[in-house]
Formats: sequence, structure tokens, C-alpha cells
Amino acid sequence: MNLKNLQNTSDFILLIFNCKKYNYKALKQKETWLKDFNLMPYFHVIGETNLDSDYKFDTTNKVLYVKIEDDYNSLPKKVIAAYSAVNNEYIFKYIFKTDDDQELVFPNFLSTIQNLLLSKIPKSHYGGYLVDVDKPYLSQYHKIHPELPENIPVLKTQYCSGRFYFLSDLAVEQLIRKMEEIGKEYLEDYAIGYNLDPVLKKNMLNIQTNKYFVDFL
Repeated sequence: MNLKNLQNTSDFILLIFNCKKYNYKALKQKETWLKDFNLMPYFHVIGETNLDSDYKFDTTNKVLYVKIEDDYNSLPKKVIAAYSAVNNEYIFKYIFKTDDDQELVFPNFLSTIQNLLLSKIPKSHYGGYLVDVDKPYLSQYHKIHPELPENIPVLKTQYCSGRFYFLSDLAVEQLIRKMEEIGKEYLEDYAIGYNLDPVLKKNMLNIQTNKYFVDFL
């Protein structure tokens, strides 16, 4: 029996990862490409360790709080906690994920992707800008984010860049079962792709997301 609130039904849900420190970035998005956004429910996701429960949806302000540290190193934990919260409360087909420093420069992009995914046969469970790691290496991403450990192992896999990607309901359910493994990682987009079942990575949709989303200046 599905105990989810039937009012919380949407084919697509957009999650935008934010933090209290960078609230001004979320406000900038709300003043620009999110100003009249009505394609789907969206939430900025913020970590809040003082919650009385694992998560809290503030539908008025369009914020999802998850009981995770609100720092960069906790991003994989934060992401999978947000996916779990949506999975608990919503009936959906796809989650779209992006970040608070992104500007959508082609407004029709999201509706185009919606229509494509609803009609695509065979179904795509995962897609975005495809990164193919053909041999293991040690990430130097700490040079951009000094709070990260040095030399994070990145193993052979395929994953989609965190600028924007989508996951189906089945992909989300499978990833939630690997919450512990994902929480041990530091690179969120890699963690999602690495831990996603290879069966659900068949028919991946490769999207040149940098044509549609750009970093805010």
C-alpha cells in the first residue's frame, strides 16, 4: 500500500543544493530564472542538524531541510538524504538536480527534457553531462575546495556532472539502499554515478548541460 500523500504527486521535482552560508545565491535564482517557475515543484536543499526529524519540507519558502551538516564535505550525505526525503513524501517519476550557483540560460530546456523523458523508449533512468572515468586516479579537487581531503580516489565508472542531472524513481530507490556507501564519499556527482546499479545506467541520456546552465557571474 502506498502511504504517500496523493497531493504530493508530480512527474518531476527539481532539487537545488544550497546552504545557509550562500543563501544569497538561492535568492538570486529566485529573482531570475526561478521567478515565475511553475513547471514542477522545486526546493532549495539546506543542511540543518537541529531538526527534530530527518527532514522538513517548507513548501511556502520552497526549502527542504535535511538533518545533515551544512558544509561542502557533507554534500554526498546531503544529496542522498534529500532524495530519500522526496522518495518518502512524493509520488514522482524523475528528480532533477542542480546547484545554487547555476543560471538556466535556455528556459525551454527543462520542459524539453520533461517531454523527452516521458516519451522515451527505452526509458532513461540517469542522464546529464557524461563523464567517463576509464582508469582510476586521485582527484585534485581540493585545489578548488581546500576543505576536501587531498588525493580522493576516483575509480573507474561513468557519472553525470553535478551541474545538472536527472534520476528516475527507480534509480532513486536503488541509491537510497546505498546511502551508507554514498555518505562515505566526498565528490557528490561521482558518488551517485559510482553507486548506481549498472542496469540503471543503460540508455543513459548524455546532455551538453553547459549549453543550458552556466555559472552565475
